[in-house]
Amino acid sequence: MATIIGILGNKGGTGKTTLTHLVAHGLALAGHRVVAATTDAGREPLSKQHRRYLPVDARTPEALEKVAAKLANVDGWYGVLDGGANRPQTDERLAALADLVLLPFRDSPEDLRVVLRDLERFPGAYALPSQWPTNVWQREAAERALGRSLGGCASRILRPVPAISATKQLLEIVAPVRLPPQVDTAARDLADTVLARLGHRRDTTDAPAAVAAT
Repeated sequence: MATIIGILGNKGGTGKTTLTHLVAHGLALAGHRVVAATTDAGREPLSKQHRRYLPVDARTPEALEKVAAKLANVDGWYGVLDGGANRPQTDERLAALADLVLLPFRDSPEDLRVVLRDLERFPGAYALPSQWPTNVWQREAAERALGRSLGGCASRILRPVPAISATKQLLEIVAPVRLPPQVDTAARDLADTVLARLGHRRDTTDAPAAVAAT
């Protein structure tokens, strides 16, 4: 069966959708076959054109069950599930499907409060600093706030994903033929973090240019 990663959390605006596609792109660059599933009814499905991974529509409970059933019957694939804000019951369902749960958060006091509650709700989940400041002074301030709020959960906080404006290109309906190098680098770094947390290794085969439904 496929390995499932859930990008969840009750707070909106933390970059869950961007991170879903960033993880999927990074895993595909590492040579893996990947599905990125949209579960938020407010999102528009994306085209698979020019992508190395397969975006799928799982915005209804029926569609989600269908995607989950397909992933349960394919070996060696990865499925990345994009959650949505303020949907605790849906988060519970997606977490039950996932082998790894990531909880993105930004460097705001509200984000820190919400992710702390989400870490309590999902004891096996990891917090993922998202859109993290790249300016040295802002980054140091963010890290101090992180230490004050989540210092007791240090072992469950993953390496931050830096704020890179160009990652928004992953959310275009039709992806660009080529993404900027900094997006590929961020995607690879995030995929490496995910694979390490899962105890998996990077595939040594060439990454497919695109994948097809099975």
